[in-house]
Amino acid sequence: MTLDDVKQALTRTLPGLEAQARMAPPYRRDQMAEMLNPPADCKQAGVLILLYPQNGLLYFPLTRRPDSIEFHKGQISLPGGSREKTESLRQAALREAQEEIGVEPSAVEVLGQLTSLYVPLSNFCVQPFVGYTPRRPDFQLEEKEVAELIEASLETLLDPASAHEENWDIRGESWRIPFYRFGPHKVWGATAMILAEFVEMFM
Repeated sequence: MTLDDVKQALTRTLPGLEAQARMAPPYRRDQMAEMLNPPADCKQAGVLILLYPQNGLLYFPLTRRPDSIEFHKGQISLPGGSREKTESLRQAALREAQEEIGVEPSAVEVLGQLTSLYVPLSNFCVQPFVGYTPRRPDFQLEEKEVAELIEASLETLLDPASAHEENWDIRGESWRIPFYRFGPHKVWGATAMILAEFVEMFM
């Protein structure tokens, strides 16, 4: 998979919620109507799939969230966060990537964006962007927001063998949860749904 392949993929019509739903937990699928029409007061956020070359492949960073934060403790996320009043969602994604993992916004070429995703649990409307930097960033982690940096290859994400399902107990109920596996890490929930649409762009 090359950068030109990514750019070509991003010229296609976004597959949207249908693609996101392929990696949605079963209880999230019951919320699809709400996800198509999120509340006007949802909190706006931007996240970044930041591609960079390494060992002849394209990689992107994921972060493991600390157990001390309010929402999604310990989960694997894309760099990003809430929009500030004076900035666009694109600016928010770039700023948060700088704050969380030390990526300089001026080094990032934004290639395009994916479909916004509403997360009912935290009332966030999340806008994903796809970016590229021609060299691996000198990552610097903000320890209050990032417990661990995970470097995932696009090749691994696009391999169907990376998608799995397991029975998990969540809030006292057993659910069959889909996730992507990157080494020992399991990426599920909103992040997996965003990545599922990105995967679909190459099909």
